[in-house]
Amino acid sequence: MKKFLVVVSLFFCHFAKAQNLGKELDSHLQPAIFAVTMVMIHDVANPPAASRFYTYCLLGAQEIISQNNKSITSPTAYINDLKKIEIETKGTYDYKIAALLCILETGKIILPSGYMLEEDEAKLIETLKKQGFTDAIIQQSILVAQEVAKKIIVFSTQDNYSKLSTRLRYRPLKGEGHWYPTPPAYMEGVEPHWRTIRPVMIDSSGQFKPKPEIPFSKDTSSTFYKLAYEVYSAGKNMNEKTRAIASYWDCNPFAINTSGHMMIGFKKISPGGHWMNITSIVTTKAKVDLDHGIMIHATVAATLMDAFISCWDEKYKGSRVRPETVINRYIDPRWQPLLQTPPFPEYTSGHSVISSAVAEILTYFLGDNFAFTDNTEVIFELPTRDFTSFRQAAEEASISRLYGGIHFRDAIENGQDQGRRVGEFVVAKIKRAGIIPVKIK
Repeated sequence: MKKFLVVVSLFFCHFAKAQNLGKELDSHLQPAIFAVTMVMIHDVANPPAASRFYTYCLLGAQEIISQNNKSITSPTAYINDLKKIEIETKGTYDYKIAALLCILETGKIILPSGYMLEEDEAKLIETLKKQGFTDAIIQQSILVAQEVAKKIIVFSTQDNYSKLSTRLRYRPLKGEGHWYPTPPAYMEGVEPHWRTIRPVMIDSSGQFKPKPEIPFSKDTSSTFYKLAYEVYSAGKNMNEKTRAIASYWDCNPFAINTSGHMMIGFKKISPGGHWMNITSIVTTKAKVDLDHGIMIHATVAATLMDAFISCWDEKYKGSRVRPETVINRYIDPRWQPLLQTPPFPEYTSGHSVISSAVAEILTYFLGDNFAFTDNTEVIFELPTRDFTSFRQAAEEASISRLYGGIHFRDAIENGQDQGRRVGEFVVAKIKRAGIIPVKIK
């Protein structure tokens, strides 16, 4: 009897230790994703490309989780063309460690400066050792992570990304109502052929076509002219509140400041990167475990990727002129927007589309009245902002583009509608796949 009690006691001690180690791993998810973000900031990954990188970095991690935790749905259930990944590596491994490492291993391959993640991975491994994980388990987990990362990369090569550089350079359409490169750098249009990228959840790039844009007109009594004058007035009558909102949601991966003949570039987080960090903030606040946290991040990343594909389809089909160009030509040649105008067509607003789409996903997972403090922009010396819901944050991100002087109101409002429809489609799809909201502790 005494021997039996000792065995039972040892079993429960081992079980308790395993549970504690599992909880320790929960805290490593946000740093792993933020490490990927920092490399993208270094590489100046443009907004659509950044969403693609996040997606593939997380899909492999979710697949590892799903094969070891039956409460987590495999991404193969709702990701277009993704087949089950057979893990051929033999031996005992910790699936949570393998999933975390898969994020970094995929990033090391897919990002231009992915080698920079080697240091983050080394620090993570060292921390895992200090937390009590054995060398054997860690090494076996690394092998699984590397295997799945390579197979996800093979899947990623089939999405037409590699063909973008072979397409003809984009030439702005002729006509006063069409987009033309803007100061100070007059950069070429970013990712003009992004609509050819394979969507991951939606059916096609043109599936969620927005309402028609207000037609261009120089007539001072026209609806379009009034749209332009609204942006002009917002810029001229900027107050502390609108300036703070516009600056907070700038998210320009490479802004350029000029001083005489000198140009200085400033690297910032992408719009998608901002929402990925919000996802980390809120899942941490809700005490979501690592397994469900990876699934939520993967779904948000895939939603961002499809939202950008949908938005970019419309941007380059219409190639609408930016407010800065219109205002300088027809209202005030000396006017400048608060924010630097991004180098691509205006309609629809990317911030509006992706923010509204992601807000639907996070609302589904965590609820409609989930209050949170966003500290994403603190590293860029901006104060935190408080929100009472994801939809409120998306609304602020959207209207910030009018305050910043880079979007007309119809591009914002119709972009919000476009993004909501993308988000609603994704929610319906993951529901059919059996994914349910998380229980907030």
